[in-house]
Amino acid sequence: MKLPEDFLWGGATAANQTEGAYQAGGKGLSLVDLLPSKGDRMKCMVDGAFALANEGKYEFYPSHESIDFFHHYKEDIQLMAEMGFKVFRLSISWPRLFPNGDELEPNEAGLQFYDNVINELHKYGIEPLVTINHFDTPVGLVKKYGGWRHRDLIDCYVRYCNALFTHFKGRVKYWITFNEINMLLHLPFLGAGLVFKDGENKEQVKYQAAHYQLVASAAATKLAHEIDPTNQIGCMLAAGNVYPFTCAPEDVWASIGKDREQFFFTDVQVRGAYPTYTKRFFVEHDIHLEIAEGDLDILKHTVDYVSFSYYSSRCISGKPETQAETEGNVFKTLKNPNLPASEWGWQIDPLGLRITMNTLYDRYQKPLFIVENGLGASDEVAEDGTIQDDYRIDYLEKHVLAMQEAVQDGVELWGYTPWGCIDLVSASSGEMKKRYGFIYVDRENDGSGTLERKKKKSFYWYKTVISNNGIYE
Repeated sequence: MKLPEDFLWGGATAANQTEGAYQAGGKGLSLVDLLPSKGDRMKCMVDGAFALANEGKYEFYPSHESIDFFHHYKEDIQLMAEMGFKVFRLSISWPRLFPNGDELEPNEAGLQFYDNVINELHKYGIEPLVTINHFDTPVGLVKKYGGWRHRDLIDCYVRYCNALFTHFKGRVKYWITFNEINMLLHLPFLGAGLVFKDGENKEQVKYQAAHYQLVASAAATKLAHEIDPTNQIGCMLAAGNVYPFTCAPEDVWASIGKDREQFFFTDVQVRGAYPTYTKRFFVEHDIHLEIAEGDLDILKHTVDYVSFSYYSSRCISGKPETQAETEGNVFKTLKNPNLPASEWGWQIDPLGLRITMNTLYDRYQKPLFIVENGLGASDEVAEDGTIQDDYRIDYLEKHVLAMQEAVQDGVELWGYTPWGCIDLVSASSGEMKKRYGFIYVDRENDGSGTLERKKKKSFYWYKTVISNNGIYE
């Protein structure tokens, strides 16, 4: 199961879950800076009115310091280099460059920070893979425009992209326009800064915002290719096939509908037009998109590759009320009796990664990039200072083997960046206890800790995997 010699092994993080320094250098607030730890966190991610009404009222906001990558980036990148990283997926914080989101020129202090980070990556021969918007829409754009419900955000986003593509020309080759763009439907405040008005059709608002994000993504893709034809621009999906709970036709049809819910976004970004199945869906949900002249032409500027996160598969029934549910990557899912689950209830399905890869590649025939995959778990530091995370090694090993099988199936795969390669704040819960990394960070849920970095057992395992260019049995 040989992988290409230029296969990009690495890891992935996000600015709002690692950087901290939330007001340093003139940075503005991002959506995540309003999210508390646990408690009301999920409600804030969904309900924008609730989040804004409670701004500043919580005692602790995990993103404000996070793991302080802002001051520790040299140490952290050196550890990544020691593992042998070929690529590091990071995001750029939009409000660190444009504090309110609609300024005409970028914040020089913000540019300087990312210059430093990217220069440090290049020092070790690590390719930066940059997510342009990873749940980091500036709060200023929410308060002034209502977030992505307003068309003006397209221009704000494209201006931000122009600053990135121009400033980092020749130094960043791989870009992702929006992180897990389909999360907009499930976490509308976090994904699009949406604040709903009483009585309005929420589906109408969400899909109108989705239209604006899709136009913005396509416009950014066009611009990136114009500024530097060597740029590689990808979309990103929170992926994982939805299985029918049984072979009952109703269950199968329900699973097709759920898959279409996520593929809607990539169908547009990869194929360059709205899929035919949306016509009936929009009619039945009273959705009437405002599509300006030229929008449909812009959408024809399609991405170069499809990146995605995969943590687990999902399961659905035509009669869900009769079945037990469990947790997933924000998505609730029926419990699959054939699968074990993590301590947070996420079902563990390595073969599902192979299935998802084949599904995406069969559908699009575009190169794939796995930019998130991992196991959140409570790691303990032993008395001798070691962290024996064999459960994480077991999870990742099985997924890497499944990934390699998919490559043998004929899937074109550019790289693999497991999520949270260094411990970071959990997006869904705001916890530090839910750890993903190969590198342990001494920080607790309440913000206490020294921020000292320690290598876990998985650090050495992954270093060996990279040096061998895979796992071979």
